[in-house]
Amino acid sequence: MSDLGAGFGYLMKGQRWVARHGRWFGFGLLPGLVTLVVYAGALIGLGYGADDLVGWATPFADDWSSPWQGLLRTGLTALVFVFGLFLAVITFTAVTLLVGQPFYESLSEEVDRSEGGEVPESGLPLWQELWISARDSVRILLRVTLYGIILFACGFIPVVGQTVVPAIGFCVSGYFLAEELTAVALQRRGMVLKDRLVLLRGRRLLVLGFGVPLVLSFLIPFVAVFLMPGAVAGATLLARDLVDPAPDTEPRPGNADSGDIPPAPRAWSA
Repeated sequence: MSDLGAGFGYLMKGQRWVARHGRWFGFGLLPGLVTLVVYAGALIGLGYGADDLVGWATPFADDWSSPWQGLLRTGLTALVFVFGLFLAVITFTAVTLLVGQPFYESLSEEVDRSEGGEVPESGLPLWQELWISARDSVRILLRVTLYGIILFACGFIPVVGQTVVPAIGFCVSGYFLAEELTAVALQRRGMVLKDRLVLLRGRRLLVLGFGVPLVLSFLIPFVAVFLMPGAVAGATLLARDLVDPAPDTEPRPGNADSGDIPPAPRAWSA
């Protein structure tokens, strides 16, 4: 469980880093502001149109008596909006990172530079970096959508659908949000999406400790924009320690026959 606290610690370290480097904080705000305006409009539209969408999708309930028709459609309307919010939280980061690719690449490189050691560079032209980011974001979105559909269906289960399912949804959101953010630093280190997912799966609690508090913060209007620069900085610090283990740590036992790579406490594992 200590990994949960360590993951949250990286989030805080990132916020402190941008607080000490005010120019980079302002630099990193611009992409988030642009994306926020677009997403705010989309969510407002969903809020106004969700009940009409549910009414169109449930014609079988037109003749139901009160209160059953109202209960069904009100519940489905709430689930549609929650599902839209769920996707917005995940895709907000992906779209913001895509819009702000040059901004966040520079910010991540500056974090690496300030921490010492090698400052990896992808060496790819900007258009190719944008293409890779967009392609990987679509792949992540497909995974998130699949989880979202499953959780949406589970939302109809009494009690569990109103308690356990939302908690799982926040964990899923936090996990993939952390993947999107660490991708900025890990792509510069030559790691493709498949390798990044293996890396993060090896330290799930650490990743959740970083991502879940960020997801919860993103539910507060405008907070996402102001946390994004620090989130990128924190994700870069997290990526550094995942890829580059501390020299004085001892490796954990692993199963070589199953293909597991024995990780050090701050390193990555399959």
